[in-house]
Amino acid sequence: MNMPKNIGDTDRNIRFIAGGAVVLLGLIYTWWLILIGLILIGTAYLRSCPAYTLIGMDTNKK
Repeated sequence: MNMPKNIGDTDRNIRFIAGGAVVLLGLIYTWWLILIGLILIGTAYLRSCPAYTLIGMDTNKK
Protein backbone atom coordinates (compact mmCIF):
# COMPACT_ATOMS: atom_id res chain seq x y z
CA MET A 1 0.00 0.00 0.00
CA ASN A 2 1.41 3.36 -1.04
CA MET A 3 0.33 6.12 1.32
CA PRO A 4 0.60 9.72 0.09
CA LYS A 5 3.09 12.02 1.83
CA ASN A 6 0.78 14.78 3.02
CA ILE A 7 2.58 16.10 6.13
CA GLY A 8 5.03 18.99 5.76
CA ASP A 9 8.09 19.77 7.88
CA THR A 10 6.41 22.16 10.33
CA ASP A 11 3.41 19.87 10.78
CA ARG A 12 5.77 16.91 11.29
CA ASN A 13 7.79 18.70 13.99
CA ILE A 14 4.63 19.74 15.82
CA ARG A 15 3.36 16.16 15.74
CA PHE A 16 6.64 14.78 17.12
CA ILE A 17 6.68 17.29 20.00
CA ALA A 18 2.97 16.98 20.78
CA GLY A 19 3.11 13.19 20.52
CA GLY A 20 6.01 13.01 22.95
CA ALA A 21 4.23 15.30 25.41
CA VAL A 22 1.02 13.26 25.19
CA VAL A 23 2.94 10.01 25.74
CA LEU A 24 4.53 11.50 28.87
CA LEU A 25 1.12 12.60 30.13
CA GLY A 26 -0.15 9.11 29.43
CA LEU A 27 2.57 7.63 31.63
CA ILE A 28 1.29 9.81 34.47
CA TYR A 29 -2.48 9.64 33.94
CA THR A 30 -3.96 6.96 31.69
CA TRP A 31 -2.97 4.43 29.01
CA TRP A 32 -5.13 5.78 26.19
CA LEU A 33 -3.13 9.01 26.12
CA ILE A 34 -0.08 6.89 25.30
CA LEU A 35 -1.97 5.43 22.32
CA ILE A 36 -2.90 8.89 21.03
CA GLY A 37 0.68 10.09 21.42
CA LEU A 38 2.02 7.07 19.54
CA ILE A 39 -0.44 7.72 16.70
CA LEU A 40 0.83 11.32 16.44
CA ILE A 41 4.45 10.14 16.43
CA GLY A 42 3.67 7.42 13.87
CA THR A 43 1.97 9.79 11.44
CA ALA A 44 4.89 12.21 11.81
CA TYR A 45 7.40 9.44 11.11
CA LEU A 46 5.51 8.17 8.06
CA ARG A 47 4.71 11.73 6.89
CA SER A 48 1.21 10.55 6.07
CA CYS A 49 -2.08 11.23 7.83
CA PRO A 50 -5.18 9.20 6.84
CA ALA A 51 -7.47 11.96 8.16
CA TYR A 52 -5.75 14.50 5.89
CA THR A 53 -6.29 12.14 2.96
CA LEU A 54 -10.01 11.87 3.70
CA ILE A 55 -10.54 15.65 3.82
CA GLY A 56 -8.10 16.43 0.99
CA MET A 57 -5.66 18.39 3.15
CA ASP A 58 -1.94 18.54 2.35
CA THR A 59 0.70 20.49 4.31
CA ASN A 60 3.61 19.05 2.34
CA LYS A 61 5.21 21.65 0.08
CA LYS A 62 6.01 20.16 -3.28
